[in-house]
Amino acid sequence: MNQDYLDPKYAEGMPKMADSSFALDFLLTVKTGIRYYAVALTETASADLRQALSRQMEQAIDLHQEISELMMEKGWLYPHDVEKQIELDIKAADMALAIADMELFPTDTDRLGTFATPNK
Repeated sequence: MNQDYLDPKYAEGMPKMADSSFALDFLLTVKTGIRYYAVALTETASADLRQALSRQMEQAIDLHQEISELMMEKGWLYPHDVEKQIELDIKAADMALAIADMELFPTDTDRLGTFATPNK
């Protein structure tokens, strides 16, 4: 990975990577919501509330399916091909490590000479 992260020419492919990351985060958030609905259903005594929670959980399940299908269509998720998914996950982990290794904050933060300063 090139260390010149400020040069726009090195940002090629970033929107696609960002989109896949956002989609995965959305998928995991919806999945967590489904779990919470299931727990709430088991703890609820009111029939009306149970019906409302059940309806909302079904909508969340439908949303989970839509997001999963979108991710599979885009090549961001391979739930039926473990080898391909592992390869994709390793690639994502390598990219995260490469980004973590970038020197985002230089050790030399002296700005003397960067700005117009009056002579003393």
